[in-house]
Amino acid sequence: MKSEKELLDDIKKGDRSALHQLYSRYVGYAMAVGLRYVPDRDDLNDVIQDSFVKILSSVNRFEYRGEGSLKGWILRIVSNEAINFIKQKTKFSFVDEFPDEIEEQVPDVDKVPPQVLNQMISELPDGYRMVLNLYVFEQKSHKEIAEMLDIKESTSASQYLRAKKLLASKINNYLKNKEYE
Repeated sequence: MKSEKELLDDIKKGDRSALHQLYSRYVGYAMAVGLRYVPDRDDLNDVIQDSFVKILSSVNRFEYRGEGSLKGWILRIVSNEAINFIKQKTKFSFVDEFPDEIEEQVPDVDKVPPQVLNQMISELPDGYRMVLNLYVFEQKSHKEIAEMLDIKESTSASQYLRAKKLLASKINNYLKNKEYE
């Protein structure tokens, strides 16, 4: 497999097969990132298509900064497109939904299969899911999240806390149910 640098060089030379290789190499990662924000598969396909149109049309202007920088750039575009999609398509709201029983014990996330954890995250209310993803996976500060979503910094922090508690409750329920299987 070619390095990112070699792939970019081929693209800049006009090699159309290199564009296909770029898509093939990164579409799976893009789907995983997009799925964090857009749980509906049809909507996700639209986001991925829009993302790759943007990626493929601007890849010649991408500044290579070392192995992994291309992948990071691609995934940043996908997450931005997904966030924009959610902001445009749905009037997502920030809710005060708490689980019936808030558990203080930190669940053992390592015992939950990744696909189950992703499903739990996708079931969170939109506002919770957006803030959780931006804070945990994109490593944005609450100040950055507030600016991106046009909310107060304190709203971002409280949504994250609520998302974390609701997710912990879901994980603990899952682990309890697994004990009895």
